[in-house]
Amino acid sequence: MDSVEQRLIDLEMRITHHERMAEELSQVVADQGQMIDMLTARVRRLLARLQEAEGGWRPSPQDEKPPPHY
Repeated sequence: MDSVEQRLIDLEMRITHHERMAEELSQVVADQGQMIDMLTARVRRLLARLQEAEGGWRPSPQDEKPPPHY
């Protein structure tokens, strides 16, 4: 095997490795995108529940009195 043929084989191996790595990274990015979407939806639901809970809350007069030790 001459040096040109060996260099071509080495380059093909490197290209194969880079293609596989690109596919794996693409899958990681896709998985992270799905996770971000799920977490975003969860945060929105939690914010809506928090706003509902705060909307019904009214401070009572007892909450505004100073503590008994004053």
